[in-house]
Amino acid sequence: MGKHVNTRDLLKISPQNTLPRLRKACTYLSALILLVLTGCSSKPMLPEATVQASATESPQSYKYLIGPYDEVNVFVWGNPEISGTFEVRPDGMITTSLVEDIPVSGKTPTEVARHIEKALSVYIRDPIVSVSVLEFVGPFSEQVRIIGEASQPRAIPYARNMTLLDVMINVNGLTEFAAGNNATLVRVVDNQYTQYGLRIDDLVNDGDITANVDMLPGDIIIIPEAWF
Repeated sequence: MGKHVNTRDLLKISPQNTLPRLRKACTYLSALILLVLTGCSSKPMLPEATVQASATESPQSYKYLIGPYDEVNVFVWGNPEISGTFEVRPDGMITTSLVEDIPVSGKTPTEVARHIEKALSVYIRDPIVSVSVLEFVGPFSEQVRIIGEASQPRAIPYARNMTLLDVMINVNGLTEFAAGNNATLVRVVDNQYTQYGLRIDDLVNDGDITANVDMLPGDIIIIPEAWF
């Protein structure tokens, strides 16, 4: 026997009833897409990062500056109970047995020693302090940062007379996809970012030592991917 079909069911699926529903669904979908696009286009943009200039203008004038996560040893002559080893906090300060919140980031060990002597003079007569660095990280403004197609992109502490060759050895060279001769060095000059071209392929792969250049604290090396 044939299956009985209710005429009401036919009306429910008829084109006359389906078309308005489809139009309504399309209207909702269009409104949703418009809302998403409007939301994406109206996202506020953050201001450009603050320029952090290094105090070093030439490799010969470089002096190491203490930074967050450095480990420093503070020796107070004749007072071993307040001497000790301290890790610099992320806010650039250390706390000793007698003095809290001593700002050390961005200062040389000698400058920190004189600052601690002044702070300790409230408790000790004529304190003599020496400060040495045991673990080196340094402030961000003093690090050399390598991003892109280096084998091991990273930030490394600057060392006096460091060159591009030293940096490439530290990051284990280039990846097979690197366009080394299109690399860019970004350096802060007169409190502005200035870009310079690098020939890393010539230096690393061809041994062209004329492509080697001096590095400075705060330099950023950007190595793009090659287009095949």
